[in-house]
Amino acid sequence: MTTFRFDANLKWLFTELEFEARFDAAAAAGFAGVEFPSPYGYAAPVLRRRLRDAGLTQVLINTPMGAPGTPTRSGLACIPGLDGEFRAGVERGLEYATALDCELLHVVGGIVPDGVGRDRAFACYVANIAWAAEQAREAGVRIVLEAQNKRDCPGFVLQSQEQAAAVAEAVGGDQVGLLLDFYHLQIDEGDLIRTYRRFQERVWHLQVADPPGRHEPGTGEIGWRAVLRAVAESGYPGWIGCEYAPAGETVAGLDWVRRFRGAAA
Repeated sequence: MTTFRFDANLKWLFTELEFEARFDAAAAAGFAGVEFPSPYGYAAPVLRRRLRDAGLTQVLINTPMGAPGTPTRSGLACIPGLDGEFRAGVERGLEYATALDCELLHVVGGIVPDGVGRDRAFACYVANIAWAAEQAREAGVRIVLEAQNKRDCPGFVLQSQEQAAAVAEAVGGDQVGLLLDFYHLQIDEGDLIRTYRRFQERVWHLQVADPPGRHEPGTGEIGWRAVLRAVAESGYPGWIGCEYAPAGETVAGLDWVRRFRGAAA
């Protein structure tokens, strides 16, 4: 069976500390990798130095998104008329991914705008992902797509794992895969093990959080021991991102890693 590699999402974990201090805190807590959605507020050499000094791997970053409350708050890929802005964002994401030795770039899909039909938005999305895949190939970076749940992100362009996988297969070949977040999957679709197994060949990154509170695994409704055993039995080779809001202090809440890591044994 596979040995799990958990990485710390520094947007969500260690928020007791200033952002730049979270790298050392993650390493001290036993993480070998980190992810965070938006590195763009920091110069890439600064982040690279933080990673190097802490001995960490940058696992994943996102393409740029708009500010909270704006139409682009969850990405630009499905919004007609923003092709130039989208492409500039992908190019910036690839620049950071390359500078940070980060193999995966999450191209965030976006929310279907008011007054735009879903079919038109989806066609725009597919075309933009196809373009992004070609740019990523040239940069030596792979891209991943994520379906987000309708409760937290109503109107998001990708509505299911099946739809995300179909896009990846249609336009990406070996360049586009899935970011499967068990939190989003549980809320919208359920049937976690069967769904994971159905798409496991396309799943290049996993994320965990436990609904309904989006806290650490073991605090909510998911049967993590069975889910993680299925992941282990599949031979999943990637990282598992800890994208949850700790119910208390971050390090105190990491006991779940020890409790569920045995699912892979």
